[in-house]
Amino acid sequence: MTTILRTAAELQARTRAGRRAVVMTMGALHEGHATLVRTARAIAGPDGEVVVTVFVNPLQFGQGEDLDRYPRTLDADVKIAEQAGADVVFAPAVDEVYPGGEPQVRISAGPMGERLEGGSRPGHFDGMLTVVAKLLHLTRPDVALFGQKDAQQLALIRRMVRDLNFGVEIVGVPTVREEDGLALSSRNRYLSPKERRTALALSQALFAGSDRHAAQEALRARAREVPATRARAEALSAIGESRAAADAHAVAKAVPGAAAAVRAAARLVLDEAARLDPPLELDYLALVDPSDFTEIADHEDEYIGEAVLAVAARVGTTRLIDNIPLTFGAAS
Repeated sequence: MTTILRTAAELQARTRAGRRAVVMTMGALHEGHATLVRTARAIAGPDGEVVVTVFVNPLQFGQGEDLDRYPRTLDADVKIAEQAGADVVFAPAVDEVYPGGEPQVRISAGPMGERLEGGSRPGHFDGMLTVVAKLLHLTRPDVALFGQKDAQQLALIRRMVRDLNFGVEIVGVPTVREEDGLALSSRNRYLSPKERRTALALSQALFAGSDRHAAQEALRARAREVPATRARAEALSAIGESRAAADAHAVAKAVPGAAAAVRAAARLVLDEAARLDPPLELDYLALVDPSDFTEIADHEDEYIGEAVLAVAARVGTTRLIDNIPLTFGAAS
């Protein structure tokens, strides 16, 4: 049976035999959180301990954001955590986490924290990193798990742990989606049926970008196999092989503009959603390097490595984010 604890002293008094794995949440648990807990259970093993934290962190909410209406569903959260394999739900009060009131000393997210989500929500990542640091100290885990859906958050936590020498392993878990592709989020419950249909454009845009990326990568691989593609295209044109020549030209042009093509495919879907009722109001669409969340330039013809295609938008009064990982120039 899952134990509910309210203080760090109670948690630290527990006897630990194996590894402690922690899943940090703000409550309103859903299948995405349950997947994190099940993954934590597998990592901790039968002799380890899985702790789920439930804490709505006021430092993460800016002026006009939804702190007051953010769902608090602790009883339901405990049931979901227990079914997924949690040993403990740690649900501290605000004054347990911040005993002296809002902390005067905080973690700064630095330049990465000012991009994308940080630009739209100033101070959000400073508040997030501060509470993650606090909860890491309070729970003292061997491993902590976070969802890939919040890709920028995950990148910043990894950077904080590395830069400040936290002795904890950070594990990212792939985004969990509903059958229609919508990424699971506690904020999905705010959407009306019509708003939810519009919101599907976020994942549809990412999938369109991913499909375009796959096509570009296939052409890139063929270009590596046939380095003289442009000369071949010209030769085919000369003998009247127009279809083969067109294909060869496409291969020759596959590498330049790959990033631009991915963005364009995604933006087409988002532009169409902006004309729906209710409309999708785009905040940003970005293709970034996941190490620092800087933009990959459209004209960067030879980008090789990992990337994240990320989107944020508002439907009605609800702001949603989503992303998908991509790899450019993977070895064939």
